Amino acid sequence: MAVIIFVIVLGILVFVHELGHFLAAKKAGVRVDEFGLGYPPRAVKIGKKWGTLFTLNWIPFGGFVKIWGENYEEKDDDRKETGIGKKFTNVSKKWQAAILAAGVIFNILFAWFLFSVGFMIGLPTSIDSIYGNEVKNSSLTIINVLDDSPAKEAGLKSGDKIKMLSSENEFLQDINAEKVSQFINQSQNKISIEVDRGGKILNFDILPNAEIETGRKIIGINMNMVGTLTLPLHKAIYEGGRATIDLTQVMVVGISNLIYDVFKGQADVSNIAGPVGIAGLVGDASKLGFAYLISFTALISINLAILNLLPIPALDGGRILFVAIEGIIKRPINPMVASNVNTVGFFILIGLMLIVTYRDILRLF
Repeated sequence: MAVIIFVIVLGILVFVHELGHFLAAKKAGVRVDEFGLGYPPRAVKIGKKWGTLFTLNWIPFGGFVKIWGENYEEKDDDRKETGIGKKFTNVSKKWQAAILAAGVIFNILFAWFLFSVGFMIGLPTSIDSIYGNEVKNSSLTIINVLDDSPAKEAGLKSGDKIKMLSSENEFLQDINAEKVSQFINQSQNKISIEVDRGGKILNFDILPNAEIETGRKIIGINMNMVGTLTLPLHKAIYEGGRATIDLTQVMVVGISNLIYDVFKGQADVSNIAGPVGIAGLVGDASKLGFAYLISFTALISINLAILNLLPIPALDGGRILFVAIEGIIKRPINPMVASNVNTVGFFILIGLMLIVTYRDILRLF
């Protein structure tokens, strides 16, 4: 089920991304020969509209728009699917950059839309937020599980709601963060934690560790009182936009720091997830409820946008870089050079994806 949900989420995000390219190209008067969901081989021709052939393809992980002239090696007579409009290279550099950036912009706007919808139907929110008084049905929730911690090894996850703790003949049912921390610190042996995970009650036996610096016993979780916040339309749109901006800034900083650490040889890539890992995370989010799935989909959409803006050949950012270079040197880049650089960039990305996917699979066993 998790894989099916992941394919649906990915398909929606790719559709939104490619829709941005498609609409910008049409606005610029550029011919779009094909709008395909999934990668070839082609499965079904949906039909031709506005001079563009719409298709469904067999490989579900992706999608594309075939814009005339976007491929550097394409010649004027390479018209297997004819349509209406100009060649990509015949419009201004500003329009070329706008067409390439439109996919990223649409992913950001889609995240804003998802967060706004989430706030209208009810999103998990801390009682410490500015809307704390409007948060309903709050409970002590695990918001982070530290790596290599007893909680991680036991199987606790972010989003789990703590219902009860017990140790030998002692029980804690009056739950708050301070009392839970004290109970864990004062435990002599294993403790049992009962949590609510998406409406399913689960129990975990955990042996706390003592911190080296303080000697205080911990299990490696961060907790907060979290409930459901439902907002009217105007507030939901505002808060959705604010959440999108804040999370975009956080992700930009995080990815920038990761790239910087890579160049220093100090990057920790152990927590980077590929398609397999993301599929698992999507499955976990869906089990916690529709609101969690909406939020997680918005996060993936923002992440997809930022990664696509990186100036790496074969990504939108790399193609925008080529357009900028052509604007500076006042002539087209040699098609053979551009094609070779894009090919190298593509294989580097595929290699990285295979490595990350391999690590994802290892985590499953």
